[in-house]
Amino acid sequence: MLSEPLLTTRPEHGRDIPMLVWQADLPLLAVSSGPLGGGLGIRRWVLNATVPMSYDRDDPAAHLAELADRLHLDGPGVGLLTGVDVAEVVARADTGVRVWATVGLGTPIPAATPAVVPVDRAVRTAPAQRVGTVNLVVYVPTRLGEAALVNAVATATEAKTQAIGELGLPGTGTPTDAVTVLCPPDGPAEPYGGPRSAWGAPLARAVHSAVLAGGTDTVPWSERQTD
Repeated sequence: MLSEPLLTTRPEHGRDIPMLVWQADLPLLAVSSGPLGGGLGIRRWVLNATVPMSYDRDDPAAHLAELADRLHLDGPGVGLLTGVDVAEVVARADTGVRVWATVGLGTPIPAATPAVVPVDRAVRTAPAQRVGTVNLVVYVPTRLGEAALVNAVATATEAKTQAIGELGLPGTGTPTDAVTVLCPPDGPAEPYGGPRSAWGAPLARAVHSAVLAGGTDTVPWSERQTD
């Protein structure tokens, strides 16, 4: 079972920057696209950390490992980063599936774009936009087979994209979105995770609802701070 997220902070540059931590009472099977703990494997925790919009570290996995060590998180886990205030996490549940979304949509992009854009032209024509990231953490209470876990990531992404379209934004996501799906590691494995499967359908509904709600008024953490 995955806990409800704990909201904590870390001091950085004179400010308290928020982080969310989920912990499992027993290790879970996970698939993730996160910079730390990505791929398929057994995971014990998930960390979703806010970073300022000026974030320029080129070692996000190492940074997340440092934060996890500071929080005394033991064993393998998943680490995610976002420019939005993770305190604004949106939680949804449907038929036993639980979803938590931190939604930043300042830079929605279509997934398929022209292969080459000249650098000087990109600089001249790019509009001033906020960086955005949509991080999804999903818990399914039944063991999913490996193929079903991959399918569940696709289903979550489809539901996210559906919500973005309904918000009227011209994109399918942002360049830095991440998805993590966790489930028990034991028991009979469900073979399917698609949007019309027994567990994929409630997963899709919960993700869609969370992203739709979170995308309405999300403001980057940096813009919430006042001197």
